[in-house]
Amino acid sequence: MYMKKVILACFTLLLVNAIFGQNGNSESFGIKGGLNYSTVTKGDFNEGADPRTSYYIGFFGEVPIVRNVLSLQPEIIYSRQGFENNYTTILGSTYTQEYRIDYINLPILAKIHIGSVFSIEAGPQFGFKINEKIKTNDNATVNNDVNSFDTALAGGVSFNIDNFLISARYTYSLKEVIKDTDSKNSVFQLGVGFRF
Repeated sequence: MYMKKVILACFTLLLVNAIFGQNGNSESFGIKGGLNYSTVTKGDFNEGADPRTSYYIGFFGEVPIVRNVLSLQPEIIYSRQGFENNYTTILGSTYTQEYRIDYINLPILAKIHIGSVFSIEAGPQFGFKINEKIKTNDNATVNNDVNSFDTALAGGVSFNIDNFLISARYTYSLKEVIKDTDSKNSVFQLGVGFRF
């Protein structure tokens, strides 16, 4: 719990600096959103899990370290993740369960600029679970099988055109997402953003 508070405090300082420390060509701040294509690694799911498609939305800051070359990009993102799993009953009928797992994710990424348009980014991401449901047909139940804190590695690319950006990113968890299963989050994101 102490480590989570330290991470949250450090992230808040970085984002506040990016928002309120703007002075022309230095720090910047923006909004972004897009599609999530998420699943979990096989773990204890014998046949593997199917992906869930949903969305993410949030804010980002950019703090230059070496101007036009290297910057730090903290973000705060609401991310709807999860996966689907198919089951077969003893009578031979099948049904699908959709695991809906929502996070507040805090990526802190190093961003390398290659020219004025293209950039690559990588770094750690810290996720706080805020909601967890399992949907079967028309029924949804609240569960507590998913760990409340997720640590992941994130990497991606961005194309920057004036104040607009198009980004693609992949994140992979370093710890299991569902307790005692050894399954880890695996999320591909594609989105757009606007820098103020």
